[in-house]
Amino acid sequence: MAASMCDVFSFCVGVAGRARVAVEVRFVSSAKGKGLFATQLIQKGETIFIERPLVAAQFLWNALYRYRACDHCLRALEKAEENAQRLTGKPGQVLPHPELCTVRKDLHQNCPHCQVTYCSTECLLAAAEQYHQVLCPGPSQDDPLHPLNKLQEAWRSVHYPPETASIMLMARMVATVKQAKDKDRWIRLFSQFCNKTANEEEEIVHKLLGDKFKGQLELLRRLFTEALYEEALSQWFTLDGFRSLFALVGTNGQGIGTSSLSQWVHACDALELKPQDREQLDAFIDQLYKDIEAGNHSCVPNAETSFPENNFLLHVTALEDIKPGEEICISYLDCCQRERSRHSRHKILRENYLFVCSCPKCLAEADEPNMTSEEEDEEEDEEGEPEDAELGDEMTDV
Repeated sequence: MAASMCDVFSFCVGVAGRARVAVEVRFVSSAKGKGLFATQLIQKGETIFIERPLVAAQFLWNALYRYRACDHCLRALEKAEENAQRLTGKPGQVLPHPELCTVRKDLHQNCPHCQVTYCSTECLLAAAEQYHQVLCPGPSQDDPLHPLNKLQEAWRSVHYPPETASIMLMARMVATVKQAKDKDRWIRLFSQFCNKTANEEEEIVHKLLGDKFKGQLELLRRLFTEALYEEALSQWFTLDGFRSLFALVGTNGQGIGTSSLSQWVHACDALELKPQDREQLDAFIDQLYKDIEAGNHSCVPNAETSFPENNFLLHVTALEDIKPGEEICISYLDCCQRERSRHSRHKILRENYLFVCSCPKCLAEADEPNMTSEEEDEEEDEEGEPEDAELGDEMTDV
């Protein structure tokens, strides 16, 4: 449903970063681990930190459905026009200003052994130097009996969309250590993240794998060991160590999404055009979003989705009585996002799911100012609280 709207869902853990302003890392507590603290005034809008993941991997279901991304940096490999053609289902879809697409197919490179694709020679070499020599399946890329393919298939069988992690992230962590000349350095890097208690780790694994997580965890651990065992990381392959590795990924990983079409739209927004040309381009983009299958979103949903059977069976459950002939809609926004202004909701949906919502709530609020919720809050702060603010609070409390 919602997941189909983004092109590349990927996952990364760990950070190799560089600060842009004066900051320092301090220990906060055993529960929170380390934190980043300012050592000087940081102005609004300043870039504080730029980070590069220690490892990253595309979600496995996402990769299975051929969403094409660089196997190292996860940059989208599809041109914006190809992206639009696939998402709209219109092979003849043409985008204006094709020069704004940043995808350079002439730079793409394939691994000569397994044929996975990279956006550039730099990424191919970086992957080979860090982990790909260990993980490259060579001509066995599509062999279901290859140990890594068995591990990935087992992961897909227990972790269905919407995906929140990837077993290949852990595989790349192990492969990085296996290939490293200074193994201790990488072990220290991966070990610096916050540790959890056994009960907390179990809760995280339960969230990732569902109610039958203990049996599934043991299956994954066995396949993981068969494919990747490394003596220097022997603790990671024990049941307790493997559970801790899961918890590390679950608490420190970050899901990311890339889309060549959204990049093209941002570039279009930055064009300096005559008013008439701007109006025509904006209308084209709005229609493009409407043509993209949106999976029936509403900011006032009457149904919700879940996977209660811990498999690929998606359950859509009614949140209210639904009359015959009434459209069944779910929401791509969480509860807090649905309470934000119409402009804020449209901004989230346009940037993340590539469509403009026209649900009853959005239509009813069409005459509201085009301000995000943050801008509204700032304006209220500048004006001060209205005289009836206290009354309003009391009525809200009631």
